[in-house]
Amino acid sequence: MTTYSEQDKIAIAVDCIIFGFDGEKLKILLIKRGFEPEKDKWSLMGGFVKAGESLDQAAKNILTTLTGLDGVYLEQLHAFGDPSRDPVERTVSVAYFALIDINNYKQQLSERYHAEWFPLKDKPKLIFDHDEMVETAKNSIRNKAAHNPLLFELLPKKFTIPQLQSLYEDIYDIQIDNRNFIRKLTAAGLLIKLSEKDKSNSKKGAFYFKLDKKRYKTNFPNFLSFIPAPST
Repeated sequence: MTTYSEQDKIAIAVDCIIFGFDGEKLKILLIKRGFEPEKDKWSLMGGFVKAGESLDQAAKNILTTLTGLDGVYLEQLHAFGDPSRDPVERTVSVAYFALIDINNYKQQLSERYHAEWFPLKDKPKLIFDHDEMVETAKNSIRNKAAHNPLLFELLPKKFTIPQLQSLYEDIYDIQIDNRNFIRKLTAAGLLIKLSEKDKSNSKKGAFYFKLDKKRYKTNFPNFLSFIPAPST
């Protein structure tokens, strides 16, 4: 049997970055690490790739085992391989990320490993290089969202303008002028106004809208033109 006997053995891991929107805030799913080092500290969902598993299979299996979430589409993000990233032994981690509507997965979430949603802006410090992974994922989402209506997939079928504005502000880490936001949305012709209102936050209420899927492909770039560059 041929082997690469002169090569160093390196552990391969995967880490899953799950962003979710609950209708008000963009959040991130975290667990408490179950073993040393950094036991009981907040972490992304991670684990080692087993013999016979592909990277994609490992990511799905680890996410389901640690959180209960199943059927989530995970996209491979980036490989993190700094020699000192794991204090135990040399480990290369391949990060995956996903964007989900939290309300669609409430029943699946397991408490076995204390999986918990945190507002992205208020998340705790994470172990190892997991904060770097989160920042890399955020930048990837910003780039994707600048060229297609990716973030609309996080919204319910009917949503309010404040919900949409909050989502964009959290992703881009900016404050958007409300009047300008509404004007640009109206000019782009992306949304269809419904007669129903959301009165959960005020007596006056806010009208619900839905995405005009027939028009967004051609008009979407016009809508994005007013969003300023995210802060660094």
